[in-house]
Formats: sequence, C-alpha cells, structure tokens
Amino acid sequence: MSLNPASMARQRQREDRDRLQGECERLRGLVHALERGGPIPADLEAASSLPSSKEVAELRKQVESAELKNQRLKEVFQTKIQEFRKVCYTLTGYQIDVTTESQYRLTSQYAEHQSDCLIFKATGPSGSKMQLLETEFSRSVPELIELHLLQQDSIPVFLSALTIELFSRQTST
Repeated sequence: MSLNPASMARQRQREDRDRLQGECERLRGLVHALERGGPIPADLEAASSLPSSKEVAELRKQVESAELKNQRLKEVFQTKIQEFRKVCYTLTGYQIDVTTESQYRLTSQYAEHQSDCLIFKATGPSGSKMQLLETEFSRSVPELIELHLLQQDSIPVFLSALTIELFSRQTST
C-alpha cells in the first residue's frame, strides 16, 4: 500500500520542492553577492550560468579589440575610397557622386559651370543598365545624346565625346 500513486506523487512533490528551495537559496546568495558588488562566491559561481568577472573582463577586451579593428578598417576603407575617387577623376575626367540609391551624378572637370552635370540611373540588375536622366546640362547636348546614346548605345563613347566637346570649348575661348 505504500507504493500507491498518491504517495508516489507526494514523494515527487517533496523532492521537487526541496530541489527548488535549494536553487532558490543559491540564487538569493548570488543576488546578495551581486548587490554588494563583490566577487561571486565560488560555490555560487559554479552553479550560476553567469560568466565570472574574469570572463567578463576578457570579453570586454575582445569587444574593445574588435571595435578598434573595425574603426581602423573604416578609416582604411575611407582612405581607399577617396583615393579611388581621385584616380577615377584623373583618368576619366569625371567626378562621380552617388546622389540617391541607384543614381549617379557625373561632373566633368571641363564643365563650364559647377551645376553642369549628368545624372544616370541604374536600371538593370546590379547596375548593368544605365539611363541618362534629363538635366539642364543634358538638354544642351542633344546631338551627342542622339548619336552616342540612342543610335550607338554607348555611354563611354558619349562621355568621351562630351569630354572632347567641353575641352574644345575651354581651349578655344
């Protein structure tokens, strides 16, 4: 009769209660230790899932190291971007700026006015197709657009012809 279901349930209930009371006492000790700001007692540290202060310090060092490395990479990346932009300007004669997502403003080094620029919009996947958007400046070169963009479908030839046109305007005046 001592192995009946009710007595077994009471026995399990007592064991669970004892286990939970023990865990509760350990956690209270951990809370008191943390409130005092002191080190976590060894018996509580092993039972808790919190990392030790030594582990926390090591993790902080790793985070600081990673943040410093990230900052250095950003600086190097910025430097390389500026270098690349200068090289593109020197080689092509065009300063290229991203105005909005998928839109690029090209300003020739031979432009007569600061506002003389072309705006291209990437229309294909990964910028594989570009479309010239109308600007006041683009309206001033309709012959080049007609020949090189519409008939020949070549942006590089258009930009080259425009560069020659702008250069000749500057050197002839």
